[in-house]
Amino acid sequence: MADLTNENFGSSFERVLAGLMAVLSGAILIFLAVKGPLVQGVIRYKTAQTGITQIQGQDIINLALLGPVLLLGGTLLLFKKSIAKYLLMLTPLYLIYFVLSYTIGLEWSSAVYTGNSEKYSFYFLFILVSGLVLLLYSLSVFPKGKKAEFKRTGLTVYSVLVVLFTFLFAAMWLKEVWEVMTKGTTRGYSEIPTGFWVIRYFDLGFTIPLSLISVYLLWTRPERSYSIQLLFYGFFITMVSAVSAMGWLMYFKKDPLFLMRDMVVFGSLALIVFAGFAYILKNYKEKA
Repeated sequence: MADLTNENFGSSFERVLAGLMAVLSGAILIFLAVKGPLVQGVIRYKTAQTGITQIQGQDIINLALLGPVLLLGGTLLLFKKSIAKYLLMLTPLYLIYFVLSYTIGLEWSSAVYTGNSEKYSFYFLFILVSGLVLLLYSLSVFPKGKKAEFKRTGLTVYSVLVVLFTFLFAAMWLKEVWEVMTKGTTRGYSEIPTGFWVIRYFDLGFTIPLSLISVYLLWTRPERSYSIQLLFYGFFITMVSAVSAMGWLMYFKKDPLFLMRDMVVFGSLALIVFAGFAYILKNYKEKA
């Protein structure tokens, strides 16, 4: 995507396209959350009740966080406001993860579960395409003139905490995968087997590697990875918020699959993620 303006927003076509797709994606996220089991219950997903509870938790975040961020970021981009690039950089990876987990992970071909979520396929497809467009657009126009001022001691403490809790998170999922491999089942597997595998594969093959890569880049390429750090942290913040919302809904609804152990790990990860985001922003400065 070309740099055709002094304040790089790309070409007018790129800026308008990305802005409109962001606004429409935000509106669709809010629409799907309202139509889903959280509010109206019009959209019915073919999954067990524990899966429905998790959808409700994620829809809370879509309704209260992601939808508004996309609406605001897209609108500001149409008006060439620089902050739009920072807002939209936080969204693409979550959008891709969200669509694939909803459309693949929550469709189990068991006659026990009925629903109509396939009727909303084009809404999900639009969000998936928007995530890809916003990913490429945001990386191409994001400001490059930043310098990193990370102190070795602070970065060491930050890195140890992130790596420690990332490995704890990985250990939880690997244990359950191993139980399915050796015993044929584990907690939650019989209720939503497709969802089980989608979430484990995405987290073990995508979310966890991104966390470790973000730490590695802070040590090896801190100045060149500013946009990547914001891209990753946008994903981490939205996902850990969604997972926390899912967990608390499961707790209040007395879901049999709820484990306080998981909430302790995810709660700790949430604190690290939000503190880490503030730490990242604090230590990137404008170049003189």
